[in-house]
This record gives sequence, structure tokens and C-alpha cells, in this order.
Amino acid sequence: MEHLKKYRKSGLEHFVKFVRELPLVPPKKIFDQLAEHGYRGQDAARRAVALVAYRHVRRIKRLYLDGQKREQIMPKSNVLLIGPTGCGKTHLVELLFQTLLKLPTIIVDITTYSETGYVGQDPNTILTRLLHAADDNPLVAQVGIVCLDEFDKIASGQNNAIFAGAGTTKDVTGMGVQRELLKMLESSEVVVPLELTHSTYGDHVVMSTADIAFLAAGAFSGFQQVARRRGLADRIGFGRDGKLTGSASNDTIAVSFSAEEVENIANFQAYGFLPELMARFTRIVPFEALGKDTLRQILRSNVIDRMTREFEEEGIKLVVPDDVLDHIVDESVLRETGARGLASLLTRHVERAAFETFAEVQGAEVRLSVSAGELKVDID
Repeated sequence: MEHLKKYRKSGLEHFVKFVRELPLVPPKKIFDQLAEHGYRGQDAARRAVALVAYRHVRRIKRLYLDGQKREQIMPKSNVLLIGPTGCGKTHLVELLFQTLLKLPTIIVDITTYSETGYVGQDPNTILTRLLHAADDNPLVAQVGIVCLDEFDKIASGQNNAIFAGAGTTKDVTGMGVQRELLKMLESSEVVVPLELTHSTYGDHVVMSTADIAFLAAGAFSGFQQVARRRGLADRIGFGRDGKLTGSASNDTIAVSFSAEEVENIANFQAYGFLPELMARFTRIVPFEALGKDTLRQILRSNVIDRMTREFEEEGIKLVVPDDVLDHIVDESVLRETGARGLASLLTRHVERAAFETFAEVQGAEVRLSVSAGELKVDID
């Protein structure tokens, strides 16, 4: 704890109090608490991230309360969450670390950042945002959580992946951002601006990333194509005669990744990532495409219930029969939008009824129904 001596006594006392009050929840209980807060599906991924969360808090308490030396405990964990859009990657991070554990947590769109000296945000300002989330206490920020969303979008433009629905390559600045992230994901001292500005003359603070856990998340469209091309090339020499079928076809979005595919660093290198950056992740957690049963649970508990309450507050009864739920889930599966598309599909169908009745009609009933494969809305 000797490196804490340079901070003011008030800040240090606040930090020690913060660490002492951090809840040390067993991984099994974290798993259950996530379900109690409405998180559905992804049992394997949920178990893995729950264990990461427990280890993070336990490690912090050992360092700053028990006074254990760093060489006596496991180093921090950085985790990559990989899975199709709408499968609950960033929602899991936000719910677990921000809501349940109440650690300073930020979720940043990494595509808005560029290599230092170029147009775009400096990657060091990621830690500026974390500092603000910690109420500008650098000690608290140094044990926080950073989620790098859309992480797959910084793959180098040199890769040959074909991305579902796009057929294009990645942003050319990606390799520079990857190099910038290398030192940050490792245990290093980083000069962090106190304000989100492009000026190099503003106030700065030096922060250590030794205890900041980085979680990256991305859909990695086209990753299976890259992995399977490599597998074909290994078997037949060049892979010219192999054909990709099933979930690895060009137009498929809602794919599920196997452990073998995501644990092979060479696949990520072929996709456009620096192997040394991927080596910074101690765990790569694959997420599955959500099935119909899980989507139906999410639709009922996270979307329908909230929308029903909104209509009730306007003095209107919203009726959504089971066959309507099935229709919306089927439409979401067809569009491969996962849980993210459920609310937009439902909202699109009821917005006219909401427009005509909100603050105008009391005691009405808005009923959804399915007829000839089409969703209909009636106002009584």
C-alpha cells in the first residue's frame, strides 16, 4: 500500500472506506442476483463473469485492506465477451458491476477513439471517463471497470473477414488504437487528462491500470468464417475447395461461438487483431444467440411489463395475448436482432394507439392480436 501515501488523507480515507464497503458476494449468489434483476439466459457466460467479479473484489480487498503483496496474489483479469448482437454482453457488465457491486463502471464505444495525434478521442480519455465515474477520486477509479464496447470494430483493415450484410473491411485506424490499448490493459502508469478535451495543456493525473479490470465486448461478425477458413486451410493446404455452411454462412448474424474457436489466438490474428493484445485477455467468454424461450421471458418481464405500466399510468389497459408474444419473438429471431430488437418491434406496433390515446382518453383498452400472420392493434 506504499504507493497510496502520495494521496491526500481525505481521499485515502474515502478510498479505504469504499473498499471496505464493497460487497463480497459469492459467485453463485451473484449468478442468482443477476436473474433476480431480470437477466435471462447465458448461464455459462454468467457463471464465468460472476467469478471474474468475485475475484476482482476479493483481490482489491486483499491488496488494500489485508495489505498483501502483489506478488502473492493473482494478477488482475481482463475479459473478452464475444457473441451476436442483442445477446446481453454489455447489459451483463452494466447490471453486475454498476448496479449490483456499485463499482465505478463505464461502457465506451471504442470506435470513437483513434491513435494519439489523429482525429478522434485519445484512448487515454477512457480513463478520464472512469475518473469522473469515481467522483474524481483517482484511487477509487483505479479499482474500477472499463467495458470496451464494439471491440471487434477496431480489427485491422488488413483482415479479410466478410462482415454480415456489409462485405467491407474494418476501420483503418484500428491498429493504432490496438497499440494504444496494449499498455492500458497491462499494468502501467498512464497520464490521464482531468477533462475530456483535445488540449495537451490541461491538468493531468497519473493513474495506474494495475487494478482496473477491462472487459471488451463485440459481435465479431464474420469471425466464424475466418476461423473455419483457417481450419480448412490447415486440412487441405489452401482452403480453396472448402465450403462454409450453416451458421458460418455470409448472411448469418445470430451465430454461437465454440470454445475452440475463441481460444485460438491465431483466429483473432487472422481477423485483424494484434496477438499481443489478445494475450492481455485472461479469459474469452463466448455468448450464445438467445433462443426463443429466453427471448420470450425477456419480452414479458423487461418489455411488456414496463409498457403495460406506462399505459396504466395513462388510464389505459394494454392487453398482449400469448400468441402476440410468440409472433414478436419469431419476428426477432427472423431478423436476428436478439433481445435488442424486442422493444423496437413492439413499440412500432403500439405507437399509433399511444399517440391517439395518451392524455386524451381514459378507460380505453388497447388490444394486440395476430391475424393472417400480421400484428393488429385495436382500441376499444
